[in-house]
Amino acid sequence: MRRVFSEIAVVMLAVFSMGMRCSSQSTDQKTAPADTSSASAPPATETVRYFPSSEVKAGFDKASTFVPGDGRNYKVIAGRHDTPGKAELHTRDTDVFYIVDGTATFVTGGKIVDPKITAPEEVRGSVIDGGEAHLLNKGDIIVIPSGTPHWFKAVQAPPTFLYFVVKIRQPDEHPYPGAVPQK
Repeated sequence: MRRVFSEIAVVMLAVFSMGMRCSSQSTDQKTAPADTSSASAPPATETVRYFPSSEVKAGFDKASTFVPGDGRNYKVIAGRHDTPGKAELHTRDTDVFYIVDGTATFVTGGKIVDPKITAPEEVRGSVIDGGEAHLLNKGDIIVIPSGTPHWFKAVQAPPTFLYFVVKIRQPDEHPYPGAVPQK
């Protein structure tokens, strides 16, 4: 169990670093190297968050949000599926899943059938037509870029599929500015 949490911590750090790089506002400008001669570190903008295993287990029991996205470009969620879900597409959120337990058939790409805007920048539908099926298992990681339809088609074993989700919010000028049903 300790090894799993260590792996999760490494994945979360890598994902957070990727998110910070994605949220950078300057893509064309070159900046001067930072002055590293000072011995003091810049002030932290957030506090460290620690979740003991009892809270993590309880979080998966309720599919809780561990770190909300308020004021951040990311959030961390305990995902849980007992049954297949609806097809979905996030116009500005890249999803990174780390599979904690279970096996599921997960489809990415293709076209959402009966798409409906369910919230700003969120589209849901009944299923996906086409796409690529992935058999997700404990220990796997999958990254779903924003604008990519995705869907839990089946949950095989055990009866519950558990996964961490890190949602990385893309900047406002991202190429998918609003949820628009697919044609």
